[in-house]
Amino acid sequence: GLLSRLQTAAPTVRTLSSSKPFSQNIPSCLWKLGRLNHVAIAVPDLEKAQSLYKDVLGAQVSETVALPEHGVYTVFVELGNTKLELLHPLGDKSPIASFLQKNKTGGMHHICIEVDDIKAAMTELKKKKIRILSEEPKIGAHGKPVIFLHPKDCHGVLVELEQA
Repeated sequence: GLLSRLQTAAPTVRTLSSSKPFSQNIPSCLWKLGRLNHVAIAVPDLEKAQSLYKDVLGAQVSETVALPEHGVYTVFVELGNTKLELLHPLGDKSPIASFLQKNKTGGMHHICIEVDDIKAAMTELKKKKIRILSEEPKIGAHGKPVIFLHPKDCHGVLVELEQA
């Protein structure tokens, strides 16, 4: 009757027929990639950008902090699961000034991903022919060591790695 039809109509569970676990395809590293820390946006008018996120969108927005070593002013917008970093040039030699010359209205500048061992990451990435834009990590906006990876080696994206 009905019970035998239901039993035969029950879906079967498929299993993967591979004898190798998925993790065997992932090379072992001495360091580990962590969470997305922030997405950085270059802005031509920092006050307008702060106002958009704070007054229009209702986000929690930090005070402006100058980072002379990086040639930028930074503001962080808290999003709960990550942050936006608003970047504005600090001086004419700022990398953000040259970015804004090419992108007058601003735009995404870089992404920042945390790593558990920045020195090990640098060593291994160099072996894998990924160019790092400085010889040594610099102290970033969060007071932690950071490095930047060349965008041409990262599919057109400037990637910042930050020590977690």
